[in-house]
Amino acid sequence: MLNKLKLITILSIFISAKTLAGPADYLYYPVVTKGEREIDFKFGTSKDKSGTRTTVSKLGYGFTPTDYWFTEIYAKHEKEGSDKQPQIEWENKFQFTETGKYRFEVGMIQELELPVEKNQPYQLKLGPLFQTSIDAFQFNGNLLFKRKFGPASNNAVTEMGYQFQTKYRYRKEFEFGIQGFGEVGEWDNWKQGNLQNHRWGPAVFGKIGLDNLTKIKYNAAILYGVSESAPNQTFRMQLEYEF
Repeated sequence: MLNKLKLITILSIFISAKTLAGPADYLYYPVVTKGEREIDFKFGTSKDKSGTRTTVSKLGYGFTPTDYWFTEIYAKHEKEGSDKQPQIEWENKFQFTETGKYRFEVGMIQELELPVEKNQPYQLKLGPLFQTSIDAFQFNGNLLFKRKFGPASNNAVTEMGYQFQTKYRYRKEFEFGIQGFGEVGEWDNWKQGNLQNHRWGPAVFGKIGLDNLTKIKYNAAILYGVSESAPNQTFRMQLEYEF
């Protein structure tokens, strides 16, 4: 679906972030729905061990140019203590398997972060996405890599992280489960366990149909730090209007 030249170009850029995580980060799904359009709002807030609060909000518009490619552009506002950073994010998701044909759905996420202010680095996130289901349970697992690049990227390294989710599909209006997000350090030189960043916690999900074409989807989680370097508590949520 994705030609080799395009994939090689993406990977060649990527081989050039001090932190992979953000409180508004959400779990990526490998499935693309043909004809989908959405207005998407994300929000997250966390406080680190020193008491510094980080709050991130994103507002985006996304659509599917093809039946295997979803693209979305975000306006992002990040505040860490008194430091504010407006940014633009461009996200592209590619589905590699035909939905429901195989045991696993497989895809890839590519996200480019563009700073609005001068003298700030660009950031690229890239990784494979996996999903499978057993009866009423849905399981997701993603492996993510992130790197800063450009003139303002000093001593940039490629960091590795993960996402996982287990969800019980009770009913479409209300589902529940657990989410986990984590970062282990450089992809080829992991940090000691107490210096890694792992956040896990309960999550809720739902989809409310307004008519045959439009719906509202939501998900939210409270994530608790399960490693010494993680924030004690993170709240994240996502609200989508699909039409």
